[in-house]
Amino acid sequence: MTAVQQAPPAGPPAPSAPAPPPARRGSAGRLRRASDAPPAGVARLLPRTVAARVRALTALSLVLLVVLLGAGWAAIANAREGVRVIGHDAGPQVVATGDLYFQLTDMDAQLANALLIGGAAGGGREQALARYEENRQKAGDALLKAAKLADEKTEDNTAKDVLDALGRYERLAGQALLLDRQTPHASGPPSQKVIDLYRQATDLMKLDLLPKAYNLTLDNGTLVRHTYEDKRSAVLTGRTGILVAGLALLATLAGFQLYLAKRFRRLLNVPLALATLGTLVLVAVGALMLSGQANHLRKAKEEGFDSILALSRTRAISNSASADETRFLLDPGRADAYEQVYLSKSQTVLYLKAGNLTQYNDEVQKDLSFEPGRAKFLGFLGTEANRPAESGEREAQLAGVMGKTLSAYQKVQANDRRMRDLVKAGQRDQAVAARGGAAADFTVYDRSLQELARVHQKAFDEAVEDGDGGTSGWYAVLPAAGVVIALLVLAGVRPRLAEYRWSK
Repeated sequence: MTAVQQAPPAGPPAPSAPAPPPARRGSAGRLRRASDAPPAGVARLLPRTVAARVRALTALSLVLLVVLLGAGWAAIANAREGVRVIGHDAGPQVVATGDLYFQLTDMDAQLANALLIGGAAGGGREQALARYEENRQKAGDALLKAAKLADEKTEDNTAKDVLDALGRYERLAGQALLLDRQTPHASGPPSQKVIDLYRQATDLMKLDLLPKAYNLTLDNGTLVRHTYEDKRSAVLTGRTGILVAGLALLATLAGFQLYLAKRFRRLLNVPLALATLGTLVLVAVGALMLSGQANHLRKAKEEGFDSILALSRTRAISNSASADETRFLLDPGRADAYEQVYLSKSQTVLYLKAGNLTQYNDEVQKDLSFEPGRAKFLGFLGTEANRPAESGEREAQLAGVMGKTLSAYQKVQANDRRMRDLVKAGQRDQAVAARGGAAADFTVYDRSLQELARVHQKAFDEAVEDGDGGTSGWYAVLPAAGVVIALLVLAGVRPRLAEYRWSK
């Protein structure tokens, strides 16, 4: 009999393995991972909870606010430094040394006039000596001012060298005047000994004193130019920084507002809205203020300082050229050299193409009328006439004074031509007399240059005053505005974070 194998008795059922979660399909029918899968890559760095996102947006807003305030603070500092250097430091120092250059040339001119006039009654010798003494005192004052304003050792040394050379010049001038009094003569060239002493004095003036005085002007003029370029560029860069940081902050606050409205179902977060409005006002007003400061620096430098310095040089060179006319009569041995130097200086003042002094005078007597910005002549007066045409009372005033200046300059050159023609005709005494009579026309010309300079000085002073006032109070406004905006941001997010508890 065959045995039948029986199955073992059934026990409790074996536990089955848990079924895998049902796979979900995307819109395209592809499988995707469960939503609780951890993020990978850059996504791991992003805040994953609402509270964390609110804190991150708050921190970003505050960081952008600090960047905005920092850009504004730096730009204001650059604007104030530019105004200080151009308007209160190196700028006035350059003007002072420019005046020094004129006073030195006028000293030498009046010395030549006194020696040429001699002891002739009513010839004007005492007037020339009085003007010489007046310019000597003004030159000393301007030199002391330049030395006081010097903030570098080289500038201080140059000022001391000029002071030493001025002392030597005064000794030579005093010797020449004393010897001239001991050998009285009528109007005309003095004795040869007097001429020799004057040559030493005028050579010292031209070869030592004037170049060193110009170096003072040049050094500080370079400082003004570099300061203007650097600080104005920095102000405009700061304005760009304020706009960029401000727009980024505004975008962040606007996005923050939208996020809170969507997540917390509230239409408007009032503190954040006020912070956004405050930021908008701060950015707009700050950018306008910096644009104004850049414009004030431009006006102070280009419409004021540059023209004042150029006209100061024009006066000095014109006066030196006038002295060369006196030297032409005073020292016949150097007459040809003085005539050529006179032509060179005249073309520096107003350049017209000419091969000699006769041709130059013919060109000057032609029509010199011009439209602002379109003058057909060059030189210092050409630069002034060729300024970009702008509408306004000041521009009309400048054009009117410039017309008078050119008319007076034509008379000065006509007088020079008449004097030289008399010398060529052998009428030296009449030439000396004509030279004395032409002084009134030169005074009219010189006063017109001073009137031009006063117009530009007024523009310079106004621009500096506006520059000083333009940043007034901003060192208090910026931090105060920053604190208010920051508090508004925090006030706007605090109730929302309180709902989640900071511990979370």
